[in-house]
Amino acid sequence: MSGSDDYDIIIAGAGLVGATFALAAAQGGLRPVMVDPQPFDAQMAPTFDGRATAISYANFRMLKALGLGEALEPHACRMDRILVTDGRRPGAASRKPSASYIRFDADEIGDRNGGEPLGYMVENRRLRSALAELVNAQGLEVRAPAAVADVAVGPGRARVTLKDGSTLSAPLVIGAEGRNSTVRRAAGIDVFGWTYQQSGVVCTVRMDKPHGNVAHEYFLPDGPFAILPLTENRANLVWTESTRRGEALRSASDEAFHAHLTRRFGDFLGELTIEGPRFVYPLSLQLAEGLTAPRIAIIGDAAHGVHPVAGQGLNMGLKDVAALSEVLTEAARIGEDIGSELVLERYARWRRFDTAALAAGFDGFVRLFSNDIAPVRLARDLGMAAVNRIAPLRRAFMHEAGGATGDLPRLLRGEAL
Repeated sequence: MSGSDDYDIIIAGAGLVGATFALAAAQGGLRPVMVDPQPFDAQMAPTFDGRATAISYANFRMLKALGLGEALEPHACRMDRILVTDGRRPGAASRKPSASYIRFDADEIGDRNGGEPLGYMVENRRLRSALAELVNAQGLEVRAPAAVADVAVGPGRARVTLKDGSTLSAPLVIGAEGRNSTVRRAAGIDVFGWTYQQSGVVCTVRMDKPHGNVAHEYFLPDGPFAILPLTENRANLVWTESTRRGEALRSASDEAFHAHLTRRFGDFLGELTIEGPRFVYPLSLQLAEGLTAPRIAIIGDAAHGVHPVAGQGLNMGLKDVAALSEVLTEAARIGEDIGSELVLERYARWRRFDTAALAAGFDGFVRLFSNDIAPVRLARDLGMAAVNRIAPLRRAFMHEAGGATGDLPRLLRGEAL
């Protein structure tokens, strides 16, 4: 076992964001160790859990640049078109689009992104196993099951105490363990946010008719209903209900759940067969007041937990990975202390505005669309119609959603560190 002073970075959390960061840091020549409460071998299990993630084309470039392309590409479903429609009642999915809709088409921006789709849908189990296999293949160290109990910062190093009493030390500690981050609390970084009084309902279905790589997003009074294409003519469904209805769906029989889903979905893709379990979880916004503290940085949901309306939660975390790994790699190459406030502030400055702007945008989006007030409905329908008719505006939305705007880190351009 390595001595604790052999590490450059201690990463709390070996999930999707933490493991991706470990691979990026190692590619940049740094020596990471991950700490996670779950046995790491569990990530390798091909357990079907019904969850999937939309990955922007820029973030998919990064995953390929890190060596994950071969494992992920057979399981990644292109999203070539996205159709956003304003609906008013259950069953909106079964009707033809109203005049108030937006159609995003990858062909419109193909000249600037090399023919890539708007994004890819990948099942979480495929992401987890691909990351775990590459982590093991590269010999990166994982302490699991183990959990961080405390972080103490001293001159030049941070010392992490695990719950079993053992300690690790390194110049830098990364919090990548989600919304209830122990590292963030130890750093004294406060969070603010609110709940939406809504629940997210997630499941996977198989359909009779081909989905044609089209994603559908319907805005209903209780919140958005998304149909996101997967391989093998399946789709991941993500829809928002009031908390009361969400709890009812959690405990509903399979038959009742299927009946409710069919009313929501309509019959435009034929009969639906539900595969795997369903998930119901409360929705909230949570933002950290800072991204760094002395010898500590936070990434992913530890830094920002957003509404799933635009499927950007993991994408924001992966953009954190790209920015932070590049900052640390460049600092190490010129002999800087990677845990110094001077270095960490570069990461915070790079990500601060994008994180706050996206979180505010998603929050406004949810509030604008999750209601049925006539003047608001009229305003949003006019806005959607305008975006649909103004091609440059529509293309700008697509580039933003694809994660390919602004000052891009090298990994998001598909370049190795």
